[in-house]
Amino acid sequence: MPLYKTITPNSQTTVKIWQITESYEELMRPITLRDECMTRVLGMKSELHQRGFLSVRHLLAEFGYTDQDLYYDENGKPHLKDGKHISITHSFTFSGVIVSDHEVGIDIEKQREKIAVIAHKFIGYEFDYLEDSADDYINKLTVIWCIKESLYKLFATPGMMFKHHFLVIPFMVQDEETVAWIDYKDKKYRYNTHFFEFEGFSCAYVYEG
Repeated sequence: MPLYKTITPNSQTTVKIWQITESYEELMRPITLRDECMTRVLGMKSELHQRGFLSVRHLLAEFGYTDQDLYYDENGKPHLKDGKHISITHSFTFSGVIVSDHEVGIDIEKQREKIAVIAHKFIGYEFDYLEDSADDYINKLTVIWCIKESLYKLFATPGMMFKHHFLVIPFMVQDEETVAWIDYKDKKYRYNTHFFEFEGFSCAYVYEG
């Protein structure tokens, strides 16, 4: 089974990344899904999405959990029944799960030129330091998107906007870490942010700190 990478940023937090090389049948065979999850998988039009969903269940198993241990709240945020915090992501042929004693968020995105077309929709303040990033502009945009998506997953509050409520402090791609802020309803929240690149993808994860 292709567990691609395991990262332990601190003693309370673990990240696991899965490279999805198996077929739908190979992924389905060893796991048991709740009825509602089985219905959800069978209703997916794309086999890529089905395989992404199933690979996350394999990652849960790597943490010692089953599909039965996972549930979602009214905002679509995942939770674990034992009280640990979890965040989930998948993009094309990779998926990721982060589990922690603290609130966390994770996102994986494929690095693609078309992200530049929508940059104005999710970037405000960050444009100030992106002007001199000609060589790694797409990579930095992808990292910023991943960070903001991770923050959104962590906070899980309807009405939040990437461009106006999330701030990513200047960074270099090789730094693999920075600080991000949520500025929402006159309150500010600070988060430690880590990111890395692999196989043409970017991954970021955030936690309180």
